[in-house]
Amino acid sequence: MYALRQEQVNYTNPKNQPPLIDPAVIRAAGKIYYTYCEVHPEMAGQASGVAINRDTHRGKVIFNGQPALLPAECFVPLNQIESHMY
Repeated sequence: MYALRQEQVNYTNPKNQPPLIDPAVIRAAGKIYYTYCEVHPEMAGQASGVAINRDTHRGKVIFNGQPALLPAECFVPLNQIESHMY
């Protein structure tokens, strides 16, 4: 019984951890973001990430922190895109 209680105390809340995203989705989000930055250089650095469809890899650059996503979409934050590209 003690081990069960101890395990619950050490359990971390998954809300504090970012969800795992497929590396192919991150690469596609990076291509979307960097293409956007090439076309709109005045907006570089203002985005918060990319909302991208996990199946088709089509997405849009997002400028607010909590986007409304469709069921097949995920949000890839800018810091995750940048850390994956280098």
